[in-house]
Amino acid sequence: MMTNTTLKANSLMKVMSGTLITLPAPSNISTMWNFGSLLFMSLAIQIISGLLLASSYSPDLHTSFQLISQTMEAMDKYWLLRYTHANGASLFFVCLYAHIGRSIYYSSFVYTHVWLTGVTILLMTMATAFMGYVLPVNQMSFWGASVITNLFSEIPYIGPTMVQFMWGGVSVDSPTIMRFLTFHFLLPFLIVSLVLVHITFLHQQGSSNPLGLSSNTTKINFNLFFSMKDALGVLVMSFIFLMLILYWPLTLGDDENFNMADPGVTPQHIQPEWYFLFPYAILRSVPNKLGGVIALIMSVTILYSMPYTFASKMKSNFFYPFNSFLFWSFIATVILLTWVGMRAVEQPFIATGQILTLLYFNYFIMSPLLLKMWDKLSN
Repeated sequence: MMTNTTLKANSLMKVMSGTLITLPAPSNISTMWNFGSLLFMSLAIQIISGLLLASSYSPDLHTSFQLISQTMEAMDKYWLLRYTHANGASLFFVCLYAHIGRSIYYSSFVYTHVWLTGVTILLMTMATAFMGYVLPVNQMSFWGASVITNLFSEIPYIGPTMVQFMWGGVSVDSPTIMRFLTFHFLLPFLIVSLVLVHITFLHQQGSSNPLGLSSNTTKINFNLFFSMKDALGVLVMSFIFLMLILYWPLTLGDDENFNMADPGVTPQHIQPEWYFLFPYAILRSVPNKLGGVIALIMSVTILYSMPYTFASKMKSNFFYPFNSFLFWSFIATVILLTWVGMRAVEQPFIATGQILTLLYFNYFIMSPLLLKMWDKLSN
């Protein structure tokens, strides 16, 4: 006979599956809402490929690079596994940034709990990606780790102690690689847990839509229409991703990644992966080191403030053309900051980065102010 616990578990699973099938979803949402399912696909790719890679990895400053190089040549299809994981990070951030951009444009941040958990996922993903980038222990990743971890020394009182704890010595060494591997392995599972919380809040509060409407009369069941749209999006993105890793697997990497880490030789231009270039450009645009660290942290954490600064009656930019202009100006600013992050630290790129940094933070101030002014004038 089935126990009461088993019966309750089966009932809960039926309720959850039924809720997903009959979940009320806005009938006018576009393909820009597909990036949520694409993010889940990307996360699954990263976890599976990461687990397989971890089974043949040794965290050591002096041997990890050679081990990875030899394994790529000796083990069948190991190169495909590694390039899947490396380019999978880029796929994840493409979907993540598109997902956030859509949420900002259509004011989805008004769903406070969904937005706050989403921003936390972004921060945890950035931390995970940074630590994973260091693990191959090539020239660029070694010096990137040295520069970024050294920023923590600016924290008053405990900064130098934190840096030494992360390093496990006086500089980046084998204990540092071991620590990074440990957290790079654990954080994705915490991200999965937070994703489930994120989806739970989404199902409780509902999804946004291009017009910002909230009436139940404009909603339809999630299945079969939207589940098929998500499936099509997964197929298209999977095809593009396979083309990238099979034909152009090194396109998004740096030439310094082919060189073993050398603590005695500093690269001419230290730069992170492309998805970290815009906060990196903001960091180096501030002449003061502590100010740069604060600006770096604020470049992402400022997203937490958006639900609390938004006070407009309408949720959609459809009713505020000037806010659409501000948004696309903000996107252009982020793209230009990414470009500046790839340039050398010299003029005119220093001045350009400083101007773009001001424009970046100005968006989060001007957008809610202009919305409030427009509402007052319309009344």
